[in-house]
Amino acid sequence: MPKEISPLDGRYAGRLGDLAELFCEQSLMRHRCRVELAWLEALAATGRFFQLDAAGSAAIRRARESFDDADFAAIKRFEAKTAHDVMACVEFLRERFPAQAEWIHFALTSEDVNNLAWSLIFRNYATRLQLPLLDKIIRKLTELAKQWQDAPFPAKTHGQPASPTTAGKELAVFLARLLRQRRQLHGFCFRGKLNGATGNWSAFAAADPDFNWIACSRQFVETLGLEFNAVTTQIEDHDAWSEYFSITRRINTILLDLDVDAWEYISRGFFGQRTKAGEVGSSTMPHKINPIRFENSEGNLVLANSLLSALSERLCLSRMQRDLSDSTVVRNVGVALAHSHLAWQETLAGLESVELDAAACRAELEKSPQLLAEPYQIVLRGAGMKDAYEKLKDLTRGRAVTLADFHRLLDSSSAPEPVKQRLRKLDVCSYTGLAARICRDVVTAAEQEVPD
Repeated sequence: MPKEISPLDGRYAGRLGDLAELFCEQSLMRHRCRVELAWLEALAATGRFFQLDAAGSAAIRRARESFDDADFAAIKRFEAKTAHDVMACVEFLRERFPAQAEWIHFALTSEDVNNLAWSLIFRNYATRLQLPLLDKIIRKLTELAKQWQDAPFPAKTHGQPASPTTAGKELAVFLARLLRQRRQLHGFCFRGKLNGATGNWSAFAAADPDFNWIACSRQFVETLGLEFNAVTTQIEDHDAWSEYFSITRRINTILLDLDVDAWEYISRGFFGQRTKAGEVGSSTMPHKINPIRFENSEGNLVLANSLLSALSERLCLSRMQRDLSDSTVVRNVGVALAHSHLAWQETLAGLESVELDAAACRAELEKSPQLLAEPYQIVLRGAGMKDAYEKLKDLTRGRAVTLADFHRLLDSSSAPEPVKQRLRKLDVCSYTGLAARICRDVVTAAEQEVPD
């Protein structure tokens, strides 16, 4: 049996296979080769140095689309001699395309290839795996918020009973936050550069001083689906990577907040959890149904955000025109995003198992009639009672009260009778303000942006 250092490659490997395909070394080599071959085609298209016939172009296109285990093994054999991973790719391609060998990697520095390869990997993950998973979470939250939009729900500020809300509206808060981040993630564009050893197109200009290499590079980078970064040192500044990691970290933080609240609601009995046949909650307490999905998500989110924070800071730094510290750091991006991805899966699984205990929520609210102190003092102040706040404070703060106590206060007040009648009709469970409307507005926005 193979030994694993990380659970990402062991316990959780079956759930992260697509990420492994994207972030493994073989994927990096494949993307490097694709960049090299795309540049070979672009260089030929300039008409300044050489031409590709139809057969040559077709061969290059096939090679860009096909990259297998044998190709990777061949590159690793070259690397054993070159001790340089990008040059191993170059030697591999030169052997495969001997007629164009001198034009492969023409005028490029390794970082021209690396920054583009990594940005393509990040973009593929964001579009193929990350956004679809986020959309599943958003759709599930939308479903629950819509289902529970009118359900009275206990609110706690500072851990103490506060003005009631609805279960749907509280989920709508997280839904609205995630929608804002989704818009940024969906519209995000990674950047790339192709400008030589110190970012000045020196080798390019030496090869052909009269050609517009900046325009050529811009077109090439944009053809790859990336935003062109024209002003760099040897290293692309990676600010876009940091921006992307920050979006991911914010989503992670929102989900962490959701995990903690869901855990609290389960602990207090406001949420229940559906059982699954065969599952065990405790080795000694048969009754246990533990909120393990939210707990697992929480742990993985903490790991992910710690790594993403370090990556965001480290990858934007480079001594003068270039140092190699970013090279080993960026190889761990897959680890950070895998912990994040795993956490998102766990949050989704947790949401799929929760159910609202409406009776428990109502019971919790009904044992706290003091929550009506807020509407009473506001309405009575509006009716002209100058000391309404103080009277309600004296009646309720630190004391057990009943609805009858509120009604006696009303009877002794000089408030107009219509005001008294309106207040007598109030009960805690119906005092949810505009919560249902707020929830409906967020649900409508979510259904429009992330339809089923």
